[in-house]
Amino acid sequence: MSELSIRQFPCLSDNYGFLIHDPASGETATIDTPDAEHILAEAKAAGWTITQIWNTHHHFDHAGGNAAIKAATGARIVAPSYERSRIPGIDLAVSEGDSVWLGNVEAKVMFTPGHTSGHIVYSLPGENIAFVGDTMFALGCGRLFEGTPQQMWASLSRLAALPDETVIYCAHEYTAANARFALSIDPDNGALQTYAAGVYAKRARGEATVPTTVAAEKAANPFVRAADPVIRARLDLAHAADAEVFAEIRRRKDAF
Repeated sequence: MSELSIRQFPCLSDNYGFLIHDPASGETATIDTPDAEHILAEAKAAGWTITQIWNTHHHFDHAGGNAAIKAATGARIVAPSYERSRIPGIDLAVSEGDSVWLGNVEAKVMFTPGHTSGHIVYSLPGENIAFVGDTMFALGCGRLFEGTPQQMWASLSRLAALPDETVIYCAHEYTAANARFALSIDPDNGALQTYAAGVYAKRARGEATVPTTVAAEKAANPFVRAADPVIRARLDLAHAADAEVFAEIRRRKDAF
């Protein structure tokens, strides 16, 4: 592993900003640009200069600060090729399997449609971390604004297949609400009960519940547990395809 530094901070109403810094090269990337002014201030406080913008998808709370940060720093905008027409000013359009580099630190691009049709994730296998945007949340997943349940289930399954120790940086503080819903779907899950209690305690102290880990989500997040027979029985979907079970969980969350 490198000496990579990560600076996480809340911005807007419930987003997180992330700055990642490679001290060996002096390069710094911002993962998405929810609030340009706040991101630039955080970089200045750390003594870092933003050299790259890595967008996960086109939504305004993820790409809306691109132009201002590029104007202030000259940063290169890296964004999904699948959403090229919806993210202006892209310098490097990337697709499934491409690599992006921060100094000598490699990020692999994973195509994870579902939340949007062209969403991507940046997985840093040498660091055991992944920046997942709005594909996976702690105890949740993104709404299906553009993709299908089948696409999102496949995307979540790919993330769940990363090594258990992979640290997952998701883009919103939704975990307390997600925990309440998860307990309505899987109330007897001891791992979920423990996870939820920890979440409520952290939020009561004003602390972040992000990041999480692949192992924690596999044990407790109902959206990646559609194959679990207990959840299937509770939903009366014992013989349905995994994607159908996932779709029902997502439908219930949307109405929760």
